[in-house]
Amino acid sequence: MERTFIAIKPDGVHRGLVGTIIGRLEAKGFNLVAMKMLQVSPELAAAHYAEHQGKPFFNGLIQFITSAPVVAMVWEGPGVIASARKVIGATDPLKAEPGTIRGDFGVNLGRNLIHGSDGPESAQREIDLWFKPEERFSWDPALKPWLIES
Repeated sequence: MERTFIAIKPDGVHRGLVGTIIGRLEAKGFNLVAMKMLQVSPELAAAHYAEHQGKPFFNGLIQFITSAPVVAMVWEGPGVIASARKVIGATDPLKAEPGTIRGDFGVNLGRNLIHGSDGPESAQREIDLWFKPEERFSWDPALKPWLIES
């Protein structure tokens, strides 16, 4: 079963959208297998955004993600990486479709509420970076037979 990393960024936490965002992901049929709220350290932020190091916006990313608590999560389901990215919407909320999280609630590119892994390799790297193995759970929701063909 595929897993992805999703984080509700400081703007999503401050705006009281944590429940709404989690609800949308649950309603899609994904299974929440890890979650925690934390104040991101500069070291964790730099590791998470390592591919952007040296770019003009890197320092702004670090400053923003460490400015307030973040809700970090791991979600599981068939095709969850691509499907979650569709639920999340385009990176720029002004280009995100209505009905997506960013399309409905996002304000601008620098305040786009949520992060979702963009592929299997980044998902595994991010899950390993944010969660210890003992913080991740495997379980079958009661609704699984109604969501997944066997």
